[in-house]
Amino acid sequence: MEPGKPLEVSELESPSPRGEEVIVKVTSAGVCHSDLHLWEGGYDMGDGEFLKVTDRGIKYPVTPGHEIAGTVLEAGPDAKGFSKGDPVLIYPWVGCGRCPACREGSENLCDTPGSVGLFLDGGYAELVRVPSYRYLVGIDGIDPDGATSLACAALTAYNSVKKADAASPGFIVVIGAGGLGLMGVQIAKAVTKAKIICVDLDDNKLKMAREMGADFVVNSNVIGSVSAGSGSAAQKIISLCDGKGAESVIDFVNSPQTAQMGLAVLRKRGSLILVGLFGGKMELSLVTIPLKSITIQGAYTGSYSDMKELVELARKGIIKPKITRRYGLDEANEALGDLKARKINGRAVINP
Repeated sequence: MEPGKPLEVSELESPSPRGEEVIVKVTSAGVCHSDLHLWEGGYDMGDGEFLKVTDRGIKYPVTPGHEIAGTVLEAGPDAKGFSKGDPVLIYPWVGCGRCPACREGSENLCDTPGSVGLFLDGGYAELVRVPSYRYLVGIDGIDPDGATSLACAALTAYNSVKKADAASPGFIVVIGAGGLGLMGVQIAKAVTKAKIICVDLDDNKLKMAREMGADFVVNSNVIGSVSAGSGSAAQKIISLCDGKGAESVIDFVNSPQTAQMGLAVLRKRGSLILVGLFGGKMELSLVTIPLKSITIQGAYTGSYSDMKELVELARKGIIKPKITRRYGLDEANEALGDLKARKINGRAVINP
């Protein structure tokens, strides 16, 4: 892959594992918005600014795909705990192992990351070289297609829900009913006591949110303005929250409009968790933040231990990742094009 250019299928020599490395035969690779940003070459920072992924240390050409489920094909001499044929999910957020984040187990927040499918060749391939057996989790008894989202989409959603006021029996607003948001609805319903309100522009996606467990849905496109004025989407959400606002908002879009809505519907002491990478900028009423004692924080993927917890939730059937589209490896360009055009409701995978 190179920015702005079609993906090409190439024949490469099969890799051989060294040390702790493991070669995984790919069964499924999730199609994620991060793949799209990699394909486009970066992120919209607002006001015409564009953050290139190469400025973050990514080098092209690179094979995308960081949500990877497969089977162990071969392991290096120092690899432990896995045998040939074992079904596994790859934890792609490889860190340096030395910085403060890595030392506390948050390799996803490493200062110098080496993530699979971003910095290292990923799962849009038949085989993947994993730096260590320590980045594998067994997924016996779990559908590999569904398991892919546990490495990023569901992992990010799980981390986001943890950051939300999950212990409260109040309200969590989920903005965005794409694949990530729908997983957020499902996880929030499964692991919190809160009432879940899902907001989107698409009635079909909102119908899926209902099926995933949302207690209420709001079509912000039908209602109109995101501000807190009378008759607005924000006012509708506040009214659903007993007129007081939500304890937490998880914004899986993170555009200027959705972030503005999130701030507008928070009650005092509320938390806004920004997740999506849509991009842009917005103006902020600074006085509102201390007066309402609001917390604004980001959430980016999750830790290895988070992924292990998610796998157990999936194994017990508490969460059920839903795959709605499947593509072959030679259809990778079509998959990314469909994702960009918002033609995928739910989650899609590539099956090499």
